[in-house]
Amino acid sequence: MPKVTIIGAGSAVFAAEVMSDILCTPGLDTGTFALVDIHAGRLELAQQMAEFLVAKSGRNWTVEASTDRTKVLPGSDYVINTIEVAGRENVRHDYDIPLKYGVDQCIGDTIGPGGLFKALRTLPAWLDILADVERLAPHALVMNYTNPMSLTVLTGVRASKLPIVGLCHSIQHTSYQLAEYLDVPWEEIDWRAAGINHLAWFVKLERNGEDLYPQLRQRIVDHPEIYEQDPVRFEMMKHLGAFVTESSGHTSEYTGYFRKRPDLIKKYMRSEYRGESGFYANNWPTWLEEAAQELRDALSGKEAFELERGPEFASYIIEGMETGKPSVIYGNVLNTGLIENLPHDGVVEVACLVDKKGVQPTHFGKLPTHLAALDAQHMAFHDLVATAVLEHNREAAVQALMVDPLTAAVCSLEEIRAMFDEMAEVQRDFLPDFLQK
Repeated sequence: MPKVTIIGAGSAVFAAEVMSDILCTPGLDTGTFALVDIHAGRLELAQQMAEFLVAKSGRNWTVEASTDRTKVLPGSDYVINTIEVAGRENVRHDYDIPLKYGVDQCIGDTIGPGGLFKALRTLPAWLDILADVERLAPHALVMNYTNPMSLTVLTGVRASKLPIVGLCHSIQHTSYQLAEYLDVPWEEIDWRAAGINHLAWFVKLERNGEDLYPQLRQRIVDHPEIYEQDPVRFEMMKHLGAFVTESSGHTSEYTGYFRKRPDLIKKYMRSEYRGESGFYANNWPTWLEEAAQELRDALSGKEAFELERGPEFASYIIEGMETGKPSVIYGNVLNTGLIENLPHDGVVEVACLVDKKGVQPTHFGKLPTHLAALDAQHMAFHDLVATAVLEHNREAAVQALMVDPLTAAVCSLEEIRAMFDEMAEVQRDFLPDFLQK
């Protein structure tokens, strides 16, 4: 009878998705959901949604909720982290200040100035959570969904003895997108992917043993509307030879190729997740309100809510560990030689077997050198940020921004330091003291 604790459950649409998945999983007929959020109003909505889902499922799950995680952590078998730390208050600063220096971001929550400051706000709270889990639920598996994913997992595994796996949907979603672009049934494609979160690579894409990349390259010539759905990722594929695992908007920020000059932004960027400037900054607060309203509408019966199992990996991990049914998921885990030509003290995203023994990462081998080089630059950024937070080392945080690919392509070292100082000052109330000059 598993106990699943969701921390940051006030991001209630995602919490509802995870709970729906679990309630639709064969063999998980009984258990406990424990919901935690520091915002009492959002927590109440999440609790109402959990009780609604349990009733709809007809299963024998109980629901607990508390703004104090120490009240519900004891007995937890699985802890799912979905926290957002001061995002509403700072998403504007994360975009506007870098833009003054010429760094134009679409999303800014994984790397770059926005991703850096999101990490610096989030990781101290994450470390506090892990310390409480270690003390109160020492045998729990921790599943992280919070971005920046690689950084959150890396800092966690360096600070804690707990088993931690980072979960994202980018690889499985991309596999479905590729099948759609190719007009091939998803079940018929054979693929292999690995790298780091949001910058992993489909190094194999086949059907019946035939390489599908020549066909995909021809499809975007014959059907320009397909190219328009994902221009940055198709450019990466054309020149680097592999399709990457996150949206064109995210990917456009991960290298210096696409956003360092206005003419390049005009040429390659499109609306929304295809690269729109300031997309998150302009929409994030509205989305949060819209998501909460969606749940209220479902609870009131105004909108139908279908209980179905989606593609997120959490329920498959719990199913494997509770019932023994094996499955393969993609997890963000410490690189213990899994990808041979990436740093062995960093976090990589690889296929993992799951069964009663838990999450077991599989060996991948070597990435093509040029793809590994792009990932390794990100991993240097991750190492510096984790070092900054764990050792209270401000200079390491500044140096992380100096090795960020897009920021380095646009700014001088002096400008990068000035940008960091300005962002740290305006976000002072949400950052640890060591980050102030």
